[in-house]
Amino acid sequence: MSGLAPSFRELTNETDIAAAVEDGRRLFAGPCDFIFGAQKLGQLPPQTLPEIAFAGRSNVGKSSLVNALTGRRTLARASSEPGRTKQLNFFDLAQRLMLVDMPGYGYARAAKSVKEDWQDMMFDYLRGRPVLRRVVVLCDTRIEIKSHDREVMTLLDRAAVSFQVVLTKCDTVKPAQLAAKRAEMEAEIRQHPAALPFLSVTSSQTGEGIEALRAELAEFALPKAE
Repeated sequence: MSGLAPSFRELTNETDIAAAVEDGRRLFAGPCDFIFGAQKLGQLPPQTLPEIAFAGRSNVGKSSLVNALTGRRTLARASSEPGRTKQLNFFDLAQRLMLVDMPGYGYARAAKSVKEDWQDMMFDYLRGRPVLRRVVVLCDTRIEIKSHDREVMTLLDRAAVSFQVVLTKCDTVKPAQLAAKRAEMEAEIRQHPAALPFLSVTSSQTGEGIEALRAELAEFALPKAE
């Protein structure tokens, strides 16, 4: 026995599951404030809280997912021009957890130098941030895995940072398409040593998967002050 509490995915008792979901709801319903946007590594804020970072291709629904998790409409804002946002945005969640909105990647019109700069900066952030507990990699349920997605997963492998794949916009496809997408992604993550061996399937529109994802991420938060 390790003495560690089981993770949310290991829970089987309905009472324990409900309690974990409620803990996640309470955490993400708390104050969540934008504190800083860093365009360079030297601008990163102090490492005072555990961090969860969100990464994904432009237009994957990253801002919508962050807003759905926190129950807000405009906490994270999508750029009017895909691929425009080029900074790490930090959000303090109830002084217990830091949410980090990473720049979108893979925008076709982005110059090669911009793509290279993104990769270099993100790699330096990922491998040099001890408080970073997990990266949530978002992939669009409607779209096949792109080369940029695989490149980012490989980047996370190299940085030795655990990542969790979350499928977005699951409400926009039929059950057979969703099953096929899950199978495709499950095969992909088996190729990446830093990938966690499970998927989350979500919809920011219907709320599917949001409660469970909150409960999972809440496990990394600091204990609530008495």
